[in-house]
Order: sequence, then C-alpha cells, then structure tokens
Amino acid sequence: MDHQDIRWVKSSYSGGSGTECVETARLSTSTAVRDSKRPAGPRISFSAATWTEFVGALKGEAL
Repeated sequence: MDHQDIRWVKSSYSGGSGTECVETARLSTSTAVRDSKRPAGPRISFSAATWTEFVGALKGEAL
C-alpha cells in the first residue's frame, strides 16, 4: 500500500486549530497513529486487537 493512499483522521475532540493532534488511519490489519504536526514523521501501528483494547480502556469499558 502506498502511504500516500492512507486516509488519516483527527479525533472529533481535537481543538479548532487542528494543531497538536493525534491522527489515526485504519490499515488492512492494524491502526496507524501519527502526530499531525509531523505528517511525514514517525508512525506507530497497533494490531486490531491491541487498538480495540486501548480504545476500550480509554472509554472505561471492561473487556
């Protein structure tokens, strides 16, 4: 997959200026995360199960 084809999404909780945000992108088998201030900078990806567990923990949901 060409990295230019990835659709990055900012959280709806991001401020109006759009800076200092974390962006995520769904990939075929994982979720990628990057700093919106550095779109060409480093990215980290998490397996689908790990990402689901992480988001659930943020929401206070028990797995």
